Amino acid sequence: MNAPTAYWCEMAWLPPGEAVESVYVAVDGRRLGEIRTGVPAPPGAVRLAGLTLPGLADCHSHAFHRALRGHTQTERGSFWTWRRQMYGVAAALDPDGYEELATAAYAEMALAGVTCVGEFHYLHHQNGGARYGDPNAMGHALVRAAGRAGLRICLLDACYLTGGIGEALSGVQLRFGDGDADRWAERAERLALAYQDDEDVQIGAAIHSVRAVPPEQMRVPAEFAHRYTAPLHAHVSEQRAENEACVEAYSATPVQVLHEHGVLGPRSTAVHATHLSDVDVALLGGSTTHVCMCPTTERDLGDGIGPARRLLEAGAPITLGSDSQAVVDLFEEARAVELHERLATAERGHWQAAELLHAATAAGHASVGFPDAGCLVPGARADLVSVRLDSVRTAGATRRTAAECVVFAATASDVHSVVSGGRRVVVDGRHALGDVGALLATAIARVRP
Repeated sequence: MNAPTAYWCEMAWLPPGEAVESVYVAVDGRRLGEIRTGVPAPPGAVRLAGLTLPGLADCHSHAFHRALRGHTQTERGSFWTWRRQMYGVAAALDPDGYEELATAAYAEMALAGVTCVGEFHYLHHQNGGARYGDPNAMGHALVRAAGRAGLRICLLDACYLTGGIGEALSGVQLRFGDGDADRWAERAERLALAYQDDEDVQIGAAIHSVRAVPPEQMRVPAEFAHRYTAPLHAHVSEQRAENEACVEAYSATPVQVLHEHGVLGPRSTAVHATHLSDVDVALLGGSTTHVCMCPTTERDLGDGIGPARRLLEAGAPITLGSDSQAVVDLFEEARAVELHERLATAERGHWQAAELLHAATAAGHASVGFPDAGCLVPGARADLVSVRLDSVRTAGATRRTAAECVVFAATASDVHSVVSGGRRVVVDGRHALGDVGALLATAIARVRP
């Protein structure tokens, strides 16, 4: 069946950031063509009810964490106790199982309106650390999974060398490591070359954290990102204990260490950035480093509330990620940025809906290497995400309140249609792969210890 080449939107979110009624959108292959406003529905065009948005970008994902959902909620503890259960799932995965689980996890994202994922990938090798025959077998599995689910992917291949500052890798961590940054770069180089002609795949670099990459090794992934004009991401100051260990070892915060070793910049993203000093905020903003907030994970793990508004005002673009897959709902991530700051400050109105939609769309796509997506303009990637405005959550929305209703009230289940790169992957709330719940159940049963 040929993909539709024309859509008519009851309302669409158009630049510079407003809901516009009766919008005709032509699709030319994998790109948006002509866009006209205030026109009646033409014959043959697919009608999209509700508010149609650009595709959403989930900028920080660990797909295998989807197998943890619900299983970590009965214990007390912290991030560090949660991590033990995460390692148990990590130890159970092989390339086939990972592809099956990631395909289902990415299909869940597509149902939520996500058209692009930034996959922070460190599960590289076999248990014990031996390489697969193809040392990028796990990375290839993730790329195939994204393609099957209908998403573009930025595979952020993570350098992961130590189990903590000054500590050797041990246990399941052994499968994360390459020995040193040069060996990591040799493997990542092969991965980048394999996809250099694939417009739906971006190979980026990641420094797992200051805990996992010694400062003297950080310039290698930074230089890799510069050489390939690729994204460079890092977990930053997610935990106070991480900050304390970093200051004790290097007399500097994680942000300061990254700055001193050439990691920050406009193609870089600091993930979490929860516990920051004023100097940290200035360094991130002054370098225009993106900051990816993952509020549902940060509250699930008890991490804390990051200074998102201060970061934006300092110059750091804000993006969103689902991280641990505790929830896959970019609308929930978006509104949580505002609602968490309300709790922290006892004041309302830190973020406008338009700013949060920008974080979920254009800013997010740019941070994972797809700056030609996330905006409904001719020539952009043909991504269209349509959200119901007549559900029990959104009923009563008007053109003037549509964006606020979607950001502050809608959920992923209100997404009814998703076009990703010209391919219609969700129709009437159903994914092209079929019953995604069943796919998830089967994949999770295979890897749960």
